[in-house]
Amino acid sequence: MQDINVDPVPPLALYVVWHPDFTQGDNVGNMLLDHFGSHRFRYVSGGDSLRVMFRNAAGPGSQEPLPIDWVGSGTTAVVVLLDNTLVGDPAWSQYVRDLTEQAGRTAFGTRVIPVAMEDGVLDIGLVEQALRWHDWAGPDDEKGPQLVRELTDTFIRMLRHHLAQLRHPRVDQHALDDYLTNVRVFLNHSKHGGRGEVVAGALWTWLNDNSNLAPFLDIHNIPAGAPFDLVLDHEVSRSIMLAIYTDSYSSSEWCRREVIIAKRRHVPMLVVDCLQDTDPSSFPYLGNVPWVRMNPQTVDRLDYVAGHLLDEVFKDYLWQCRVESFRNAFPQTTFFARAPELISLTSISPASSGTRRDIVYPGPPISAHEKQLFADVSPDIHVYSLTEWLAGVKK
Repeated sequence: MQDINVDPVPPLALYVVWHPDFTQGDNVGNMLLDHFGSHRFRYVSGGDSLRVMFRNAAGPGSQEPLPIDWVGSGTTAVVVLLDNTLVGDPAWSQYVRDLTEQAGRTAFGTRVIPVAMEDGVLDIGLVEQALRWHDWAGPDDEKGPQLVRELTDTFIRMLRHHLAQLRHPRVDQHALDDYLTNVRVFLNHSKHGGRGEVVAGALWTWLNDNSNLAPFLDIHNIPAGAPFDLVLDHEVSRSIMLAIYTDSYSSSEWCRREVIIAKRRHVPMLVVDCLQDTDPSSFPYLGNVPWVRMNPQTVDRLDYVAGHLLDEVFKDYLWQCRVESFRNAFPQTTFFARAPELISLTSISPASSGTRRDIVYPGPPISAHEKQLFADVSPDIHVYSLTEWLAGVKK
């Protein structure tokens, strides 16, 4: 392996700002730290976890917090918890206005995201769209997951913009169009028996009504006269797949077909387990992706499913940003956003006999027995977690 600078540049840094006299800020800030700074993102981000930093105290000899490091990561998000205390403090309110001016100089590579925690705080003089915590229904323990979902959606847009700039470093006149494009969700389900159609319909309605996600359901979203097989293939390729696993799922040729396309094209995927009784022959290509449980009778946890969907897309973009700089330097290496499986080999362009090919994935490392399967099927393929591969690169 050749030498290359492998010091990780964090794809995303998250700052959370709140006034020291806003007691609720500690709870919200720590909740965001628990989610975004947790180990769930450590393998795809290139470090132990995402960088989550607080600005909730004045700096030494100052009446306002320390400045934001706008250049220490690929993209930077600043979440400002606006309450009446912060708005009423001239030094802190000016600090927030200065942040928005600084972020505005870098287009969509950095964002200041105001969160209106109380009524009457949006007169601070910002043009940035705010999240309105104070208007959301329910107790705070329900508002917290909603805030995480809203922020994850914004972070995905930022990372998508950052990845586009890594691939084509230029000022794009269509950047705003790209930033405003919603993440698409393909609802993969069986129409035969079980509750597949009911669950898919409930998810389609909930996502349309309660999120910025753009769900695709064949009965609603295929235009009249369009060849549905071509439309389905196209949508699978550009969406996150949500596979609704019911009793008849594995007997559906279309469900199996769509999953194979998704796996071969490496789109993010989440499986919703709605099994009621039994599946006589489970579909083997639903492995190596996360599963969540839903009661198919009550069709519950729709918000929970949406949160996991967003996390999967977020992890995918974190990974793509992390490895983008390696792609040209290592043309014989393929980077997968999840652990490889034998079907992964079908998406790798064939090489001449005896030519070494590496597959690199986030981690954790797969077992020696799994690696041996790859060696038995394709002796020229070598499989590494990112940590293992970087250790070899550094030698």
